[in-house]
Amino acid sequence: MKRIHSSPHPQRQRGIVLIFALITLVILMIGAVAISRSINSSQFTVGNIGFKRDLSNQGERALQIVMNAVRGNGALAAATSRNTSLASANYSATLLPTNAQGIPNALLSDTAFAAVGDPTKDINVSDLNITIRYVIDRLSTTTGTCSSSTCVMANQTVFGGSSSEWINSQTNSGAANNANPSAVPEQPIFRITVRVKGPRNTLSFFQSTLTTN
Repeated sequence: MKRIHSSPHPQRQRGIVLIFALITLVILMIGAVAISRSINSSQFTVGNIGFKRDLSNQGERALQIVMNAVRGNGALAAATSRNTSLASANYSATLLPTNAQGIPNALLSDTAFAAVGDPTKDINVSDLNITIRYVIDRLSTTTGTCSSSTCVMANQTVFGGSSSEWINSQTNSGAANNANPSAVPEQPIFRITVRVKGPRNTLSFFQSTLTTN
C-alpha cells in the first residue's frame, strides 16, 4: 500500500495569514480610536464655541442697560450728569486703570469695583448660573466738562456743499456763524466693559465704545 505524506508548507502558510490578519485588525483598531478621538475633539470644540457665543449674547444685557442710562430720563442722559462719577450707575467720569490687556481693574477685583460701582447692579441669570457686571468710563483725564485737551473726542467728518467737499467737525462746527450746519460737533467717547461670569467660574470680557449725541 502506498503511503501519502502531507507537506508541512500549508501549515506555515496558514500561520502567515493569521499574522497578517492580526496586523490588519490592529490597524483597524488604531483607526477606530483615532476617529473616535477626532469626533470627541470636534464635539468639544463646537461646545466651547456655543458656550462662548452664549456668554457674548448674555453680555448684550449690560449694553442695553447702558444705552437706557444715556437716553431719555436715564441717570446719565444729561451732559452735566456725565461730568462727575456716578457709582450707582457704575460710571466713572475719568479713565479707569486697566491691566495690560485693557480690562479695567474694577472688573478684576471686587474691592476695586466697590470704589467705582454698585454690586447690586450686577445682572444675575440664575437659571444659567451667569452673573454680568459692567463699568462705564469716560476717556478723560479729569472730571468736569470735556474738551479736546482733557478727553478723547470723536472727530467726525461729514459731507457738506458738494459731494467732494469734506468738513472737519473740529474746525468748523464750533465756528461763529457756521456756514456748514451739517458739520457734527466733537463728542466725548465713553467705554463700556462687560464681564460675564459663567459656570465653573468661566470669565469672558467684552468691550465697546460709544458717543452720546
